Amino acid sequence: MSGITININPTIFHAGPFSLRWYSVFVMLAIIGGLWLGLKEGKRRGILQDHIMNAALWGIVGGIVGARLFHVIDKLDFYLQNPHLILSINQGGLAIWGGVAGGMVACLIYVKSKKIDVGTFLDIGTPALLVGQLIGRFACIVNGDAYGGLTSLPWGFIYVNPEAMIPPQYFGVPTHPYPVYEQLWNLATLAFIWRLRTRPQWKGALFPAYMGIYSTGRLLLTFFRQEDIIFMGFQQAQLLALAGIAASAIILLYMMSRRPKRAQASVNVDIRR
Repeated sequence: MSGITININPTIFHAGPFSLRWYSVFVMLAIIGGLWLGLKEGKRRGILQDHIMNAALWGIVGGIVGARLFHVIDKLDFYLQNPHLILSINQGGLAIWGGVAGGMVACLIYVKSKKIDVGTFLDIGTPALLVGQLIGRFACIVNGDAYGGLTSLPWGFIYVNPEAMIPPQYFGVPTHPYPVYEQLWNLATLAFIWRLRTRPQWKGALFPAYMGIYSTGRLLLTFFRQEDIIFMGFQQAQLLALAGIAASAIILLYMMSRRPKRAQASVNVDIRR
């Protein structure tokens, strides 16, 4: 049986009722990494640092609330039986889709209230969001809460720590390293978005472009992930991905239709003698 053994305790240490988990550490690193890049991009685009910091704060709070809300709704039966665990985000359970939706709504509220150009702000936040997602997925690698199906490939993850959150049937056997697949997809998406960010014709379009590319990745990569089938053979994340692809296409087409057409010079040639 070949694979990569993951024998990391998700809990770093306990101190009385307090416990520090790797999940919390990587979430914090994701926030710091995204904020660092957002500040650099904001400076390049002439946005005040205070606006970046304030919008980031709104986005972080909204993102955590949205991510947890999506997760709780997804696992509603469990949390109805264990309501005391609803706020235990340090143990994992933050849905990416909810984080993106909640963070965006919160940021847009702040940006609109300050009368800042929404397109410019989304262009600043999109690469920062991808950096946050890249770092944040390390938390899932340690936790074992975003697991793939069984595999015989040599890069399969074998979880052997008894504290890992992977289900018993996948404990000690190679599974697809789904978080790594998504990290590689996000890295390629970041490289693509990074090349577009300085092109004026893409102003305001970076976020819908990201949404379409990321959604396509989730649609395809989630076939390697083990979650409940919701509708027509698709998992919940895939149905949300289809909605994301559709929304991205509609927004990009709308933006293209609103873009002013270049004036074409007309030359009248008088052929009369």
